[in-house]
Amino acid sequence: MSQNPDISVVVPAYNEAGNVVPLAREIAAALEGRNYEIIFVDDCSKDTTRQELIDAKAELPALRVLAHRHNAGQSRSVRTGVMFARGTVVATLDGDGQNPPENLPTVIDALMREDAPEDLALVGGDRSANRQDSAWKKFASRFGNGIRKRMLNDDCNDTGCGLKAFKRDVYLQLPFFDHQHRFLPALMNREGFKCEFRPVTHRHRTIGASKYTNFGRLFASLTDMMGMMWLNSRARNSRGADEV
Repeated sequence: MSQNPDISVVVPAYNEAGNVVPLAREIAAALEGRNYEIIFVDDCSKDTTRQELIDAKAELPALRVLAHRHNAGQSRSVRTGVMFARGTVVATLDGDGQNPPENLPTVIDALMREDAPEDLALVGGDRSANRQDSAWKKFASRFGNGIRKRMLNDDCNDTGCGLKAFKRDVYLQLPFFDHQHRFLPALMNREGFKCEFRPVTHRHRTIGASKYTNFGRLFASLTDMMGMMWLNSRARNSRGADEV
């Protein structure tokens, strides 16, 4: 494992026993030949998630395991992973295995390409054409995304997609709050950075159950969006600084 990886893959996980080790193996396969590390953040799971990851470190030398002392949610797990990350580029995906790791190069390469705009800070996945969820869940997602897109003007069709690649230093400039991970494009735009999106695939969950309900997610998104609108209303951007 390199002490100076180019890419850090951060995966938040809570009660994902049976999912995490196969997912870690898929990530390693998807990034074979690259300089990377894999960081799983166990959010104080009540099952064997943590032990399965610890045992897998012998098999996967690029794997690092971080363990929260108290359950703190997905956004805090992502932030913990980013703070410990050593790569300049961070890629994230969900710990339930529904984001196929084979799509990681799609977002990573788009962000790291030579002709990328200098102010491009995030490339996100868009599951719109391939989402493998119930009709009701897809409707709720389209409804919530539509409202958010109109209110925040972040040009993102699928902010809930866990598959993203972004610049670590830019992420650490963003204000943090619970559920922040769903507003990363809007927060990046607020700081004057650009975001792009790429079509990615999606697959059914095979083990475990979702940690969210449709109504719970929608209620949280609406209240968080009001806070996000307030943040945008208070933004003042210097467009950079020069030493003189």
